[in-house]
Amino acid sequence: MKTMKHSYRVSGMTCNGCKDHVTKSLLSHPQIKEVQIDLSSGKSTITMLQHLHLNELQDLLKDSNYSIHALDEELPSKAHQNKETKALKGTKFYCRMHCEGDKTYAKPGNCPVCGMDLIPEANSTSQEGQFTCPMHPEIIKDEMGSCPKCGMDLVPLQNESAEEKQYKALLKKFWVAAGFTLPIFLIAMSEMIPNNPIYQWLSPKYWNWVQFVLSIPVVFYATWMFFQRAYSSIRRMNLNMFTLIGIGSGAAWIFSFGALLFPSVIPEDFKSEGGTVHVYFEAATVILTLVLLGQLLEAKAHSKTNNAVKELLKLAPNTAVRISSGKEEEISIDEIKVGDLLRVKPGDKIPVDGKITEGESSVDESMITGEPIPVDKQVDDKVTSGTINGNQSFVMQAEKIGSDTLLSQIIHMVNDASRSRAPIQKLADKISSYFVPAVILSAIITFFVWYIYGPSPQLAFAFVNAIAVLIIACPCALGLATPMSVMVGVGKGAQEGVLIKNAESLEKMNQVEVLIIDKTGTVTEGKPSVEKVHSFSSFSEDELTSLIASVNKQSEHPLAKATVKYAEGKNLPFKELQNFEAITGKGVKATIDEQTVWVGNEKLMSDNQLALSEEIKTASQKEKSKGKTVPYIAIANKVVGFVVISDAIKKSSAKAIKQLQNKGISVIMMTGDNKFTAKAVAETLGLENFEADCLPEDKLNKVKTLQAEGKIVAMAGDGINDAPALALSDIGISMGTGTDVAIESSEITLVKGDLHGIVKARNLSHLVMRNIKQNLFFALIYNTLGIPVASGLLYPVFGILLSPMIAALAMSFSSVSVIANALRLRSQNINN
Repeated sequence: MKTMKHSYRVSGMTCNGCKDHVTKSLLSHPQIKEVQIDLSSGKSTITMLQHLHLNELQDLLKDSNYSIHALDEELPSKAHQNKETKALKGTKFYCRMHCEGDKTYAKPGNCPVCGMDLIPEANSTSQEGQFTCPMHPEIIKDEMGSCPKCGMDLVPLQNESAEEKQYKALLKKFWVAAGFTLPIFLIAMSEMIPNNPIYQWLSPKYWNWVQFVLSIPVVFYATWMFFQRAYSSIRRMNLNMFTLIGIGSGAAWIFSFGALLFPSVIPEDFKSEGGTVHVYFEAATVILTLVLLGQLLEAKAHSKTNNAVKELLKLAPNTAVRISSGKEEEISIDEIKVGDLLRVKPGDKIPVDGKITEGESSVDESMITGEPIPVDKQVDDKVTSGTINGNQSFVMQAEKIGSDTLLSQIIHMVNDASRSRAPIQKLADKISSYFVPAVILSAIITFFVWYIYGPSPQLAFAFVNAIAVLIIACPCALGLATPMSVMVGVGKGAQEGVLIKNAESLEKMNQVEVLIIDKTGTVTEGKPSVEKVHSFSSFSEDELTSLIASVNKQSEHPLAKATVKYAEGKNLPFKELQNFEAITGKGVKATIDEQTVWVGNEKLMSDNQLALSEEIKTASQKEKSKGKTVPYIAIANKVVGFVVISDAIKKSSAKAIKQLQNKGISVIMMTGDNKFTAKAVAETLGLENFEADCLPEDKLNKVKTLQAEGKIVAMAGDGINDAPALALSDIGISMGTGTDVAIESSEITLVKGDLHGIVKARNLSHLVMRNIKQNLFFALIYNTLGIPVASGLLYPVFGILLSPMIAALAMSFSSVSVIANALRLRSQNINN
């Protein structure tokens, strides 16, 4: 029998158990004969009797967290260039430091102010509607269809982002820098070994030349951009960290190279006992490599900044079913026009905004409202792109397409919010803005004082001492001060279930004045659960629960599932039923023990002439006023009770909110739920400030208003509707139990989806910022004290000039102090 093999990649596998589960799931399809999986890479080779569409393979894994996609291959250079050119067309670029406010640039390059690489803003449009073959990526077409080579369905073209390319370029440079810096460092440090063994192979003079040769790729290839940025900062008088790094490391390298060429002009005070000039190639390359590592980590973070938009784009389907002349045809989403009739099948995502013209269903609109309970829809009701249809089919008329849909507007808001966020001026740059001019002035004064008043040869002494000032003033530890504390702090946070993306969020978290929180999934569990079953008849609560769950067991509605779960939790029996019927938007009914049982809302009771007694009306209205959902149960034409269903408040929410308020943070709850539910939850939590019936733009506007008042605002949420506000806020905090879009739009993720994680993040921020300030002190104190010695202040009285070994020792002490102080964070308590 003829078979075919295709290669795919399965993501989400972490152990052999995952691998076995995926293999078993795929082999359950009769057309799949063999599955071979490499766990480390996720690469999977599937042997089939006939080709299966990618969607069919994903359906086999639908009940798990694994995803399967065609294995990408390198495109031919010409096709790749065409893709890249088309992808960059119309893209805007901006400086991550916002040196010129919100100004954007038409082409990639460097910021004209600070010299940093310009970042492309997230693009809220599709990849120009291009499609490619998973097995033959050289095939690129502008419309859907089949591959002319193998017949497979074409899939949307995915381009590698500019941020990912930048990260890969920096990673390549870092490995070059690290590879050449390590031997330089080892050679330099070997001087501390008694009877240095490497001097038996070559004399110190020649080892200095070896260091010079090894330093060339580091200085002139891997880190040359830092010198360009330093030059730009000086030319524009915008002194920053790059100025300090460029001048200090550049002076160290130039002095060392000059000393190799002209050792005779160097005063004896700057030579070893053997007469060899002490060089600073290791100091220059170590500093530059450390800074490059910091840039690499920052690029890694920025490579994910547009993931929120990418996740939002996934919400819209690539295709839709259009009804034309009575026939149904599958078309690309880009081909939909206003007025088109579209068929939405059970479980499908709604392609565009519009209204229902035929049929009815329940629609999961949690991405817009954040609320977990589906909304019943019928003819003339509005439906929104990206929301998910329930278990019935309907026909809708397209009213808003493309950038006019609500989903596109949310994408646009997230895009703008991400780019407009004000940058945090790093503490190291603030210090550099004062420290750099002081160092340069000290070096100039040192030069002229030695040139005018120094011993012969005046020029040599003047030059060497001025260079010594620049060298000693370039602290290696300044490059470690912030990254070390952040690295240890981020690790500490991860252990406590608080995932932090970057140093900026750690700094800002300590300054937060207002915290906006979503309700569903943030304060509450985010799913309906049964609180109680009330009986107003001879039936006991457990008997009613058993009947309700028995009728609901065949229903797919989330409220029905909640009652079934409640009965299972109480180990109650399920009864046999006949004549089950689901009544859309109202409830269900069935026959049990020859009696008809209805479970549903008040409209279901009314339509079947099932009157509510005054006692039941009063009791149910009391629950409804608290924002609870109340389905009724009727048996044999009589309403006998009701179920109270709500979204339970997480146990830790009230305590966490009180702790935050005690720290001086104003907490505001904003929810898409109704005012009754919002008020009830707010009262339980002790919150005075809350807003109900909020749309995504309402939360976004609230953040804007508070920021305009000068407040530092944090936003905590878990849904797609929270994404714009999460992106705009000074600190976005997402629940790890929430949507990928919310997580990608935020700077901090709480793994457990627990508000107590915000308390931990606040405490951790305070500890890390204090630790960074301590590190900056250690990074600068030795070098600052060394500047007067380097300038020759002690020479007139004691005849002492700064020894190169003392300069190296000062750098070492500052680095050791920084590392030891940062490691103290691991033992800190951040829970209270």
